[in-house]
Amino acid sequence: MTAEAPRSGGPGLGRYLREAFLFRWNLLFFLGGLAAAAISPVPDVLLPLVGAIELVYLGGLVSAPKFRAAIDAQARAKARGPLAADAPAPTLESVLAGLEGPARRRFDALRGRCVEMQRLAEGVRGHGATGADELRTPALDRLLWAFLRLLSSQQALQRFLAAADPANLERDLGGLRERHAKAKERGDERIVRALTDAIATAELRLENHRKAASNAEFLGVELDRIEGKIQALVEMAVSHQDADLLSSQVDSVAASMAQTEQAVREMNQITGLGEQLAEPPPILAAAAQEER
Repeated sequence: MTAEAPRSGGPGLGRYLREAFLFRWNLLFFLGGLAAAAISPVPDVLLPLVGAIELVYLGGLVSAPKFRAAIDAQARAKARGPLAADAPAPTLESVLAGLEGPARRRFDALRGRCVEMQRLAEGVRGHGATGADELRTPALDRLLWAFLRLLSSQQALQRFLAAADPANLERDLGGLRERHAKAKERGDERIVRALTDAIATAELRLENHRKAASNAEFLGVELDRIEGKIQALVEMAVSHQDADLLSSQVDSVAASMAQTEQAVREMNQITGLGEQLAEPPPILAAAAQEER
C-alpha cells in the first residue's frame, strides 16, 4: 500500500488509517464480513479474503486527497477548539482599536451623526422626551455594532485580497495542470498523485480568493445600506412625534440584519471575529457621555 506522505504538522498516516478504519460503515461491513466468513464452510479461505479487501479499502481511502484534507481540517478544528472557547468576545474598544484610519473615521462620523441628531431631538421636544430615548434603544445600538463589525470584516478581507494575486494563482494552477498531464504520459504514478493533490490545493486557494472578493463586494454594499438606514432613523427621531413608529422602524432594520450576521459568521476564519455576536455595547450612550 502506497500513500502520500502527510504534510508537516498534519495528523499523520496513523491518524488517516484510524479514521478510515473506524468509519461506522466500514466497521459494520468489516465485522459483518468477519462473522460471515468465520461461520462459513471455508473460513480459512474467506477470512484472509475479507482482510485483503479491508486493506484495499484502507489504502484507497487514505490515498484520496479529499479524505486527507477532511481529516486535516478536523485536526485543526480540534486544536483550535479550547483556544476559541476561551477567547473573549470582542469589545467596542478592541474592535475600534483594530480599525485603520478611513474605517475608523467612517464609524466615528456615523456615531457622531447619531449623537448630533439626539441633541436636536432633545432640543425640539425638550429633555426627557421619548423620541430622544429611542435613539439609545438596544436595537439601534445593535445596528451600530453590526456596522462596526462589518467595517472590521471588510478591512480584514481587503488585507486578505491584497496578499494574494489571482492572476498568479491561476498561472500556478495552469502550470500544475501541465505538469500533471506530462506525468500521466510518462506513467509516473507517484508524481501524478502528488500533482493531483497540489492541483486540488491550488484550486481551493483560487476558490477562496473568489469567495473573498464576492464577500468584500457584498460588505461594501451592505455597509452603504446600513449607514443610510441608520442616518434615516436618527433623522426620523427629530421630525416624527410618534415614538412607537420610530421604534418599529429600528426593529425592522435590525431584523433585516439576519443575512448580514450570517455572512459575518461564514467569514469568521478570515476576520478573526468568530461567532461572538453577543449583546451590543451601549455605543450611543457611551459616545454621548464622552462628549459631555
